[in-house]
Formats: sequence, C-alpha cells, structure tokens
Amino acid sequence: MELSQLEAFLAVAEERSFSRAAQRLHRTQPAVSQVIRKLEKAVGETLFDRSARDGSLTAAGALLHDYALRLLALRREASSALDELKNLERGHLQLAANEYTIMYLLPAIDAFRREFPTIPVTVQRMLASRIPQELSLRSFELGVISFRPDPAQIRTIAVYGDSLAFIVSPHHPLAGAQRVSIRDLGNETFIAHNVASPLRRRVIEAFQRYRTPLNMPIELPTIEAIKRFVAMGNGVALVPHITVVRELETGDLVRVPVDELEMRRVLRLAHRRNAALSYAATAFLRTLKNLAKVHGPPFFYHLER
Repeated sequence: MELSQLEAFLAVAEERSFSRAAQRLHRTQPAVSQVIRKLEKAVGETLFDRSARDGSLTAAGALLHDYALRLLALRREASSALDELKNLERGHLQLAANEYTIMYLLPAIDAFRREFPTIPVTVQRMLASRIPQELSLRSFELGVISFRPDPAQIRTIAVYGDSLAFIVSPHHPLAGAQRVSIRDLGNETFIAHNVASPLRRRVIEAFQRYRTPLNMPIELPTIEAIKRFVAMGNGVALVPHITVVRELETGDLVRVPVDELEMRRVLRLAHRRNAALSYAATAFLRTLKNLAKVHGPPFFYHLER
C-alpha cells in the first residue's frame, strides 16, 4: 500500500467518480482505475461498489477511508515539521561542556537564542576528557574541549583563545606587583582544582622545571569556589582568564603576570567527523563564525584538519 494509491482512492471517494478523480489528479481515467485495482489487490478487498454509478464505497472501502485520511494527514504533518526544522522553527541544540568552557559558550548561546528563539538549548555538564567518547556514542552533537582528540574520529574547530591567570586577593602582598617570577611563588599556598586536566599537568611541570615548590594543600571542586576562597585571602590560584573577567573588573581579584606561566589555551568545538549535523547544530556553528567575524580576538573560527 502506497500513499499515492491512497491519494487516488480518496479522490475517487470524494469525487464519487473515476473520471472526475482523474481530472483532479491530472491523470487519465484508465490510469486511476489501474491504481485502484492495485490498491484493492494489496489490501485483498474490493473498495468500490462497481454496480453503483455514484462511486459508493464498500464496507472495506469505508473502513480504509478513515485510515487513509489519517495517514495523509500524518504525511502533511511530517512534511510541515521537516520544513519547520529546516527553517529553524523547531529542533534542539544539544552540547556538552565542562564548568570552565561553558563560560565561553554563553555569548554564543545568547546570540543563537536571539536569532532562533524557538530552538531549545541543552548544555550537559561533563568532564572534557569524556566528551570525545560521548560524541562517538552520539550522546550529543557538539562539545567544547581544549585539546585535540583523534582527528580520524573527531573534527575540531578552534573558536576561542584563552590564557592562564595567576590571581590573588586585593590585599595579598603580590597584588601590587607589576610582574613576578615563578621562583617567587615557592612559599605561596595554591588553591587547586581537584579535577585532573592537561592544564594542571603543564603547571606542575613548569614548577618542576624551575625547581620551585608547588604547595597545593587545598583542592576545591569548582572554579567558582576557588575564586571566592582566593578573594577571601586564603591563598592564590591559577585559573583560566575567562573565568575571572568579572572579578578582575570589579576589583575582587587581581591578576599578576608570571612570565614562566604565560600559557595560552585554545578552545575547540568538536563533533563526530562523519556526522550529518542537524540544522540547529549547523546554525550554531554559523553563529560562532559570525561572532568571530564581528568581535575578533579572542574569538576566532578555524577548522582544524
């Protein structure tokens, strides 16, 4: 049973004539009759009372009539939904990011929602190390990471440049320093993030390279907690610059340059290499590209191979 057969069946039933149905369908009467015969063969029932001249339906035809109406209505509904999806009137944008990278996503999500207010956005909080695997499992379409996973499986787009910030409270002795050396930090109490990351490893290696003690007696679960604890005067910390922009502007925290810890980080948007991205995901990539074009650094858009 094909939808085109049901269309012909409904036309005959509604016009109560094979000839008028043929005109409505822009087909010949023999062609319409042949379609109806094929449909009757497919369902194993006679659908029209051939002895009547008004195209009356048999009991089987009357039963099929209601189902045919519903099936064709569903087709129209599906077609309309697909058009809405294509025109970004419906859909769902699903992403993953960790506590830090979500800070970058906020301007992009804001711009996306302003342009496509009917598209819901869900950002799942996840450790960056898990994102490539979850992308492969199709748990979501896009993820934000700061490293390059297997390029054979995951495609990455560099979208933001960030740096490491050494922060202290305004009352800390180093708050007024123009610049310090890593060797000046051997006696400082560092408030650390308790999640292992490539950045944490690079910091530890830098202190080892300069033979400077790295005292991390306190580890906290979130960057927000670290910022507040440092602002209270309980030590110093190294955090991504984007996470402390507001506190630096308000004076709640002070950034002190450390030459040996000038570490640049590149944030990347990642997706499965062979994925057919949804219209919503494609539009979000376009939003990121426009953001880079309008604002420039630290935003940029570079497709990595």
